[in-house]
Amino acid sequence: MLLAIDSGNTNIVFATFGDDGKIAHVWRMETKVERSVADILHWLVDQGLDASDITDAIIATVVPDNLHILIDFCESTFKVQPLVVGHADVDLGVKVLLDNPGEVGADRLVNAVAAGDKYGGPLICVDFGTATTFDVLDADGNYAGGAISPGINLSLDALYAHAAKLPRIAPVRPPRVIGTSTVSAMQSGIFWGYVSLIEGMVARIKTEFGAPMKVIATGGLSPLFSEATDSIEATDADLTLRGLYLIYQRNRSA
Repeated sequence: MLLAIDSGNTNIVFATFGDDGKIAHVWRMETKVERSVADILHWLVDQGLDASDITDAIIATVVPDNLHILIDFCESTFKVQPLVVGHADVDLGVKVLLDNPGEVGADRLVNAVAAGDKYGGPLICVDFGTATTFDVLDADGNYAGGAISPGINLSLDALYAHAAKLPRIAPVRPPRVIGTSTVSAMQSGIFWGYVSLIEGMVARIKTEFGAPMKVIATGGLSPLFSEATDSIEATDADLTLRGLYLIYQRNRSA
């Protein structure tokens, strides 16, 4: 059984895949670089992981300080050498058409692999994570670049931290754009402001690219925003995990 690990700035997602390529289990833990191998193992076992089931592993991380401990976790717990997205010996199956390909976050590349495989290019992948990212695949499935914006929760945290009279709120869809209270005004600014960001960025990317493009959304808040705009054609919650599985399959058979 394959263990796929997606280590982001906010959460680490652990997922197991059966021999049929389907996701068997998914667990999410808060990202904390001070966790030990034993801490991770105990937490996963408590969640229901059977360590004896794991025969292979793959890791993608945008937190460099987490990489060593995650590799150590796989080697010491499962006695497997994990594939690491971004290492030179791991073939993604896509070309990265950037000035410095090593700058691209592993999660963005993994999303590109999965989106290109399922939907085909050209497309825009919008990922609602710690950052809100817009990633572009060309017609040949090559990663052509994109844009990075602060994520919704980062923006909310900044409002709360730096404006003394503003409360902490959760992102929700308000019924009106014009708020009639502080909270409803904040809800409108965050929600409809991000809808406007999505629509504006998608339109500008399409104009600059010069051809029709599909738009796919992923990330925890993608359903909330995709329902409010016609700019997003589909949401795919498992895009990153499926990308890890595809990369593992490509390198296992190489």
